Amino acid sequence: YAFLHMRHSLNYFDKMRCLRKRSAVSFLGLLVICLLFMNLYIEDGYVLEGDKQLIRETATHQLNPERYVHTFKELSNFSGSINISYRYLAGTPLPRKRYLTIGLSSVKRKKGNYLLETIKSIFEQSSYEELKEISVVVQLADFDSAWCDGMVQDISQKFAHHIIAGRLIVIHVPEEYYPVLDGLKRNYNDPEDRVKFRSKQNVDYAFLLNFCANLSDYYVMLEDDVRCSKNFLTAVKKVITSREGSYWVTLEFSKLGYIGKLYHSHDLPRLAHFLLMFYQEMPCDWLLIHFRGLLAQKEVIRFKPSLFQHMGYYSSYKGAENKLKDDDFEEESFDIPDNPPANLHTNMNVFENYEASKAYSSIDEYFWGKAPSSGDFYGIVFEKPIKISKIKVVTGTEDRQNDILHHGALEVGEKIVGSKKGRQCTTYLRLGEFKNGNFEITDVEHKVLFDINCMRILVTKSQKEWLIIRSISVWTSQTPSQ
Repeated sequence: YAFLHMRHSLNYFDKMRCLRKRSAVSFLGLLVICLLFMNLYIEDGYVLEGDKQLIRETATHQLNPERYVHTFKELSNFSGSINISYRYLAGTPLPRKRYLTIGLSSVKRKKGNYLLETIKSIFEQSSYEELKEISVVVQLADFDSAWCDGMVQDISQKFAHHIIAGRLIVIHVPEEYYPVLDGLKRNYNDPEDRVKFRSKQNVDYAFLLNFCANLSDYYVMLEDDVRCSKNFLTAVKKVITSREGSYWVTLEFSKLGYIGKLYHSHDLPRLAHFLLMFYQEMPCDWLLIHFRGLLAQKEVIRFKPSLFQHMGYYSSYKGAENKLKDDDFEEESFDIPDNPPANLHTNMNVFENYEASKAYSSIDEYFWGKAPSSGDFYGIVFEKPIKISKIKVVTGTEDRQNDILHHGALEVGEKIVGSKKGRQCTTYLRLGEFKNGNFEITDVEHKVLFDINCMRILVTKSQKEWLIIRSISVWTSQTPSQ
């Protein structure tokens, strides 16, 4: 009897242990889901009012945990592609991987169509050598077959040699592969047709990214109404080389929406899954911010000048006006400065963390000092003596246009003295004065006969305004003989 009683007790405890395990697993599963959503929406410094509203709205919806856990498992399969059958409307991928794929998705617009101009700009602004390293993929994402057929005919007529060379591919995904696009959640109080438009756009881009995942080493996202700067690929390559050894998820070459966002191609499957998973939650450009943050790149890494400009006057959504322009865009921005390695220092009173190094950086950041006095300086000591061909310095910003250098000069120096930390030049040559807060000079190598060791910005008159040095750009000529 005692044995039976003990056996009954053990069975009871086993059942209790199983129940505890099941409840623990359920609780942990729900906890993981909650943490993932909180991490997605409450990201360092990027929570907009709309995001907060979305969190409140999401909390009121009934979630299906099994569905979301399954989806997150799919997302963690980094190399897994989405199972879609693509229609090739023009061209086919070449077996050889290129350096860069340029992807753009296009739909029929009520007013104006800029797709042909965009494709033309990509090819016209690239040299023959650059064309060998790029692949352009155009996704015609409209379900109007007559429009697609007409657009393919126009593209094939105007860019036949690029299609034959394998540089241009036009694809389409049939409507049957798309998820439900009606009756979606109306986050941010967007009208229903707006929600449908932006949700479909997320799916369009997911399918495009999925297709482009193995075509090249890098991928840049464009819209179908963009103008490119000359030799943009050379500029992109120079930037990628400069970031070698550092971690990044997204490099940005335009401040607008999702124009000019560069990715490693190996991240494209993950990004495609991500856009599909949250296609109805928010616009594409917001999702791209969250994706970057979830992969541990918290800060924007944006380069200037911008390589891509929005040229369309009408949006693809209802033909609404869209006058957005990137004021950092330069048509000839292939001429990116070299900014050779240097030590940077200043005797000005630096505001918070806007230190000297930020003015010499290639990304969108700047030096900010409190009201400088006459004789204050910002100094650059190059690691090696150099020949300089061009110098350009910009002070102030759009929102602080008075924080410029009102009275100043730029000088270059030679003959370094002092220890490694306190090195400086003994003699300086003045190259000119600042005008309206800016300084630019060319043909420096013909005006300066010595190899340059130092460069400095000198304040020649005290000012009440603070000083922002937005960018210092140095172009070098040949390396001097040692």
